[in-house]
Amino acid sequence: MKRTPALFLVFIIGLALSGNAFSEEALMPGLIVKDLPAGGQSYSLTLQILALMTFLTLLPAVLLTTTAFARIIIVLSIMRQALGTMQTPPNQVLIGIALFLTFFVMAPVFERVNEEALQPYLGGKLEAQSALEKAIVPMRDFMLLQTRENDVALFANLAGEQVVDKDSLPLRILIPAFVTSELKTAFQIGFMIFIPFVVIDLVVASVLMSMGMMMLSPMMISLPFKLMLFVLIDGWQLTLGTLAGSFFPPA
Repeated sequence: MKRTPALFLVFIIGLALSGNAFSEEALMPGLIVKDLPAGGQSYSLTLQILALMTFLTLLPAVLLTTTAFARIIIVLSIMRQALGTMQTPPNQVLIGIALFLTFFVMAPVFERVNEEALQPYLGGKLEAQSALEKAIVPMRDFMLLQTRENDVALFANLAGEQVVDKDSLPLRILIPAFVTSELKTAFQIGFMIFIPFVVIDLVVASVLMSMGMMMLSPMMISLPFKLMLFVLIDGWQLTLGTLAGSFFPPA
């Protein structure tokens, strides 16, 4: 009985090393990769489903790093902090606004992906690998349009590569450069939003100090004035319109 684990281990190793006992397709009939006559490879349905499930787990990271979502949610968070409303609107509302505004901005890109990659793949005209390559092209064009050249040069230098043609720029350089540009743009827009509310806070704090009301919180007094100013200038329309317009090149 003491030899049973050792014998079982020897049996498993022998089974793994024996090439004549079972063929590769018998062991894993669903995991098949075939070479195409025209070049490339064709993957079985099991592998395609596995790749799809893996992609779905990475979808939040893809949404944050390759779309307009990061810039939008950062600006909305800065705007809420500038207003001083704490958790109003709540995080769920801001994320919902940022998500649907992202869909609005990315609609032309998603339509290109659907027409050039998804529909041909579903119709059997393209293999999975070819469809993925075609789907990357519209996303690459969008990211290149929003990425600063100095950010691209920075990560290209770090990777030790020479940028000759932006169309052939690898994603491992383009995506971090795009994220860096998005963060810079978001903070620039947030700075412009923050200034008017800081001025109101300074005026209220100066008035309270001159009246000797040093124990009264300036935030409590300035909050109604900031809300009134935000409503009078139609702040939501200006903020969301500016955010959406910042992704489209001027005509």
